[in-house]
Amino acid sequence: MTEDVDLLDDLLRLCAAAGAEPEVLHGAPEDREVWRQAPLVLVGDDAVKRCRGLVRRRGVMLVGRDQDSPDVWRHAVEIGAEHVLGLPEAEGWLIEQLANATEGAGRPALTVAVVGGRGGAGASTLACALAVTAARAGLRTTLIDGDPLGGGLDVLLGGERAEGRRWPDFAHTRGRLGGGVLEDSLPALHGLRVLSRGRECGAVVPPQAVRSVLAAARRPGGVVVVDLPRQVDEGVAEALRQADLGLLVVPGELRAVAAAKCVASAVGTTLDDLRVVARAPFAPGLDGPWVARALALPLLGELPVEPGAAAHQDGLLPPGAGPRGPLARFCTAFWEKTYVGGRPVPAGGVS
Repeated sequence: MTEDVDLLDDLLRLCAAAGAEPEVLHGAPEDREVWRQAPLVLVGDDAVKRCRGLVRRRGVMLVGRDQDSPDVWRHAVEIGAEHVLGLPEAEGWLIEQLANATEGAGRPALTVAVVGGRGGAGASTLACALAVTAARAGLRTTLIDGDPLGGGLDVLLGGERAEGRRWPDFAHTRGRLGGGVLEDSLPALHGLRVLSRGRECGAVVPPQAVRSVLAAARRPGGVVVVDLPRQVDEGVAEALRQADLGLLVVPGELRAVAAAKCVASAVGTTLDDLRVVARAPFAPGLDGPWVARALALPLLGELPVEPGAAAHQDGLLPPGAGPRGPLARFCTAFWEKTYVGGRPVPAGGVS
């Protein structure tokens, strides 16, 4: 609510940055339900008189440029404002409040990081299958490609030509990014949203961009699955900080276990909850519990051999597409036992 043209321009710009669609009023609303039901009310310091007499409510903010005025705090009390904001100093904080009001500040998405114990362990395949089965179960799902040398998860899902933004489009992102804005900009494949690497070799995504994008992906809730490389740089560490749970995929062979020890050590410095997914087939004398004991980590479960895996690698079928296949059954059991109220349950097996 304001008739100050310059202030209105600033507030419209901030709303756009937060992904919020404002309703602009120049005077007191004729329909008082608009005042009562809006998730957030911004009142320009020029419009205080027109707000007198309106019912007191939460979420009212008095906005202006002169916080040193002796009248500003009296005006805030008159209209029941919770905050008095001075622009441009409070722009960053206001964008965050606008985004929260637009998206709802509920519980963030359960975020699962998937890492291979060695090269070719099948971490990307598992990450895609987890995302596909979560989406099939009706969960709001985002799959994020964190491996710059993985070739692109959009390729694995058969969507390399799908329209939408990739990581290079977010390389310069800083600060708050709206979750809805991010979601709408990403390719939609198999009922989920995918943020994949571009085709540019060696493209680096700064950790600040990783922080902003992951936070935006998590904010609307549901689940986020992140496929990460084995080497932990600053960007990978930032993704691990936002993860609730990590899955270390380890083939059932001695050399893979030896390699996975180094990976587990690096990942464990940032992520507390790291669990083993032991992948069949197993070398003689080895099984899932043996692999987990050798790594001193809890065993999530044994991942069986998936018939038709070559079709997944070629992008002909997304991993986990067949609901009756071993991979899909494993992932379905994972979500049923792990996604309890949107939080990871204590470590335990997935059969």
